[in-house]
Amino acid sequence: MFDEFIFDLKVARRKSGLTQAECGHLIGASPHQISDIERGLRPPTLREIHALSILYGRNFESLHGPLMRELRRTIMQKIETLPDTPVGSSEAFRRQSTIERLTHRLLVENQADHDG
Repeated sequence: MFDEFIFDLKVARRKSGLTQAECGHLIGASPHQISDIERGLRPPTLREIHALSILYGRNFESLHGPLMRELRRTIMQKIETLPDTPVGSSEAFRRQSTIERLTHRLLVENQADHDG
C-alpha cells in the first residue's frame, strides 16, 4: 500500500518536470526530505501530502486511494464486532443512526472503488 503511494508521488513529480530540489523548495521541504519520502524511508506529513496534492494538481483521494480502501474495509469489519449499547441508553438511537449512515457510506464508497 505505501509502495503504491510512493510510486504515485514519484510519477507525479516526474510528470511535472520538477526536480526534488524544486519540489522541496515549493512545499517547504529539503531535497533530502523529498528523497526520503520518494524512497519510502519516511511517510510524508499531512502538511506535505496536502502541499504535494496542490503542487501536482492531484486530489487527496488519489494520493491516498489504497490507504482509504484499506481503512474502509477495516472499519466495516470492526462495525460487525462493535459491542452492543446497553438497552435504554440515551445515546442508543443516535449511535445506531450513526452506524447505519456509516455502513451505508462505506458500502457506497466500496462499490465506487470497485467500479472506478
